[in-house]
Amino acid sequence: MTTACKEAGIKVIVDIVPNHSSDDHEWFQAALKAPKGSPERERYIFRDGLGPNKDQPPSDWECMFGGSAWEPVGDGQYYLHLFDSSQPDFNWENREVRDDFLKTLRFWADRGVSGFRIDVAHGCAKHLPEVLPTQAEITEMSKRMIEGTATANEHPFFDRDAVFEIYREWRQVFNEYNPPLTAVAEAWISSRRKPLYAVPEGLGQAFSFDMLMATFDPVAFRRIITDSLIDAKASGSSTTWVFSNHDVVRHATRHALADDGGYHETSRKYLINKGQNPVADVELGLRRAKAATLMILALPGSAYIYQGEELGLPEVADMPDSQRQDPTFFRRPGVDVGRDGCRICLPWSATAKNLGFGPGEAPHLPQPKEYAAYAVDVQDKDPKSTLNLYRSALALRHQLQCAEELEWLGNDPNVIHFKRPNGWEVLVNFADSPVPVPSDRKVVVASADLVDGAVPKDTAIWVLPA
Repeated sequence: MTTACKEAGIKVIVDIVPNHSSDDHEWFQAALKAPKGSPERERYIFRDGLGPNKDQPPSDWECMFGGSAWEPVGDGQYYLHLFDSSQPDFNWENREVRDDFLKTLRFWADRGVSGFRIDVAHGCAKHLPEVLPTQAEITEMSKRMIEGTATANEHPFFDRDAVFEIYREWRQVFNEYNPPLTAVAEAWISSRRKPLYAVPEGLGQAFSFDMLMATFDPVAFRRIITDSLIDAKASGSSTTWVFSNHDVVRHATRHALADDGGYHETSRKYLINKGQNPVADVELGLRRAKAATLMILALPGSAYIYQGEELGLPEVADMPDSQRQDPTFFRRPGVDVGRDGCRICLPWSATAKNLGFGPGEAPHLPQPKEYAAYAVDVQDKDPKSTLNLYRSALALRHQLQCAEELEWLGNDPNVIHFKRPNGWEVLVNFADSPVPVPSDRKVVVASADLVDGAVPKDTAIWVLPA
């Protein structure tokens, strides 16, 4: 497969999950059968239970999907799972674990992959004291970690400095290949810590979720761009830009909500209320999503596009509860409906069975009938479709790539306007009134039609010297 992809000019990146394994993994099954203190259990994180009968979990920690983070195994011990109980956490202080992952990296590299996405990259290194902090203390630590106010190594299982030792060792493996392998960290951490994962002697890149968490606001976007470029230059890494992924409400819907699409509370209410109160303005959301995407595609660095956003897919909020799959929905009833709404299978054909997603059984998540209008075969014929906007922008982006720098232009706080070193200019209008196209410039891509030759609200353009 990798050979065929390379012949087509496609590089393959593999998703690797170093924080945990499946509970079906042969190592974990061996650990369950082995006694306390055995080498098999040392590959994972087992702790004695509390209480005279050791029948209480080692702490009151909650896992990310809800419920206890500790699972009993029937002999007085519990294993740690920061996520689902079917995903026991590895013990990265164990040399055997480290060596096995180096073997795994080489396994895929020898088969032609070009790099890796590192899942929960900030979670491998852990330091669990004898007396564990409470969940309330963990919650406060996590808040400070995201804000960037936590002290070094404060959190017992997230964003500890020891994790960088792991990735320096990985980089040595990456550099054994020609060209060296690439890697990007999925790490929900503060912006100031992100460059530590992205240094050249480490992974090289880390996802920046700042754009994803921001409202559709020029001040916020400008600050995020400025800070990200400063951090990348200081660390010697490359910037990254992300608006959507498999864990969050799609940005075509976030930016369709009445308060400009705030990522946190408003998005949660939208899902819990199944698309009601607040109600998404679908047309506005798609318009803003296209403008925002055109903006990041013109920025220095790498843009990561989540499947379906090139079709302008909205979030599916009103899915029947009986068809939901995300463990979060089952573990936090009435509080969190989970991530199923952004994981619906893509619509390829408006009239085909399963909207073209295979002729067999229906997909594991229901495809709403509204998705037919977003199908690839429908958009392929429409020169003004979201799909063809992405195609045009990506093709032109490839031609226009230049030094990873930009110059800010203009002083209107409601307009983002910058220029790349080769004269490529980008303008995004957030104001109610249209703004003129920069003089002596020609528009080569626009996220929406101009109005009397001017750029209307919630629209982005790329221009080049005339």
